[in-house]
Amino acid sequence: MKVIIIGSGIAGLASAVRLQAAGFNVTVLEANAYFGGKLTEFSKDGFRFDAGPSLFTLPQLVLDLYIIAKQNENHFEYIQLEKACNYFYEDGTRFTAYHNQENMANELHQKLSLTNTKPFFNYLQKAAFRYKTTVPIFIENSLHKIKNFMNWASFKGFFCVPMLNLFNNMNHENEQIFTDKRLVQYFNRFATYNGSNPYQSPALLNMIPHLESNIGTFFPKNGMHQISQSIYQLAEDLGVKFEFNKKVIEIILNEKNKQVKGIKTDSDFYEATIVLSNMDIFPTYKKLLPKVKHPEKILAQEKSSSALIFYWGINKQFAELDLHNILFTNNYEEEFKQIFKDKTIYKDPTIYINITSKYKPDDAPTGCENWFVMINTPNNQGQNWDELIAEGRKNIITKINRLLKTNIEEFIITENVLDPRCIETKTSSHLGALYGNASNNMFAAFLRHKNFSSNIKGLYFCGGSVHPGGGIPLCLNSAKIAVELIKDDYGM
Repeated sequence: MKVIIIGSGIAGLASAVRLQAAGFNVTVLEANAYFGGKLTEFSKDGFRFDAGPSLFTLPQLVLDLYIIAKQNENHFEYIQLEKACNYFYEDGTRFTAYHNQENMANELHQKLSLTNTKPFFNYLQKAAFRYKTTVPIFIENSLHKIKNFMNWASFKGFFCVPMLNLFNNMNHENEQIFTDKRLVQYFNRFATYNGSNPYQSPALLNMIPHLESNIGTFFPKNGMHQISQSIYQLAEDLGVKFEFNKKVIEIILNEKNKQVKGIKTDSDFYEATIVLSNMDIFPTYKKLLPKVKHPEKILAQEKSSSALIFYWGINKQFAELDLHNILFTNNYEEEFKQIFKDKTIYKDPTIYINITSKYKPDDAPTGCENWFVMINTPNNQGQNWDELIAEGRKNIITKINRLLKTNIEEFIITENVLDPRCIETKTSSHLGALYGNASNNMFAAFLRHKNFSSNIKGLYFCGGSVHPGGGIPLCLNSAKIAVELIKDDYGM
């Protein structure tokens, strides 16, 4: 049974492994000359950079693909990090978030002067409870099949609803728990894991710290691109066919638009019983399905934030920095207002600095570091990005110099830039939004497009713009959900 997968992002790659292993005949068509979607890499002037996602959690989701492919999972090499992230505040506070609870308690006591760390660890216990209660329902299964709610996990979850605090937003709950504004800001920042606003997103998302603090953060031995490289290799070994520089221009349906017949590129027609789109759901409908009715309400939902990224080769090493580093703004609420309401970049942005050469020294020349410097931005609404990039770069440098007490510009020896326009062009992400729809209301989980079409037989969807959402773990889960739906529908 022939399957065409449109796009070789992380969800498309994982879907290819799962489908080929289940006995389907899979071909992946990719518009670019490379695989991986946002999860790619590039090198410049002796520096290697992971181009996109930089945080690795839940490695088991990758190892599961090795098991499915009947390959040795030990071939995927990674380490667990002792330090999750370094945090820098405008008041001079610096602290490191540790996976080890004893080290974390000491850090909170010494760096934040907390005499009672119990509320902090109670918070993480609640995050774990929320995660274990909701993930089997909302993340690991389709929300659009009634049978998925007819099980013990769902019944248990429904009984726990009163304890999930569904009607508060993240910030409101955090302010009720912590009097220290630094901890409120620390926990609010987890909204950025899916490109949302903690002053609007449901408090249920306060389960996200469970991933980083309780389960842990990890680093692939050869960098983040190793994730997509490994899954691509698994797919090739199984016999998946990849065709690059193949831009799909239409999904071909039968005369009544009720069933998939295949896809069309600029030069070819590919017959297929099943089409699985790993393309953003908005262009999937608007560009590839011109003859069918579009789910306009879902497509019009508020989109997530985007990003402005500077890839800097730095000819100096900074001992106070680690793999993950956050330099906080002094006014978090105003920053999110500027991003989501005013659609611009705040003058004092929160800065994320990722330095893989801390753990993979050959990513930079001797004595140097490869800096991935990112700030959250609005998605592309036609702003004057050239002006915003220049202003953003200036403000980033000013803030780094102030908090790290340096003159960073004199150490930048090479530079690349990625902005929302480029993200949209390179990855077909509508408006350059990194995570599809934002999660800025309590019904967000139900407002993402489902992983299948109710009207067109043989059409399915995976990736960050559909259920369950964006980010590596959610995209890998979307692949699993879509493939399980296909297997159920076709008796495989």
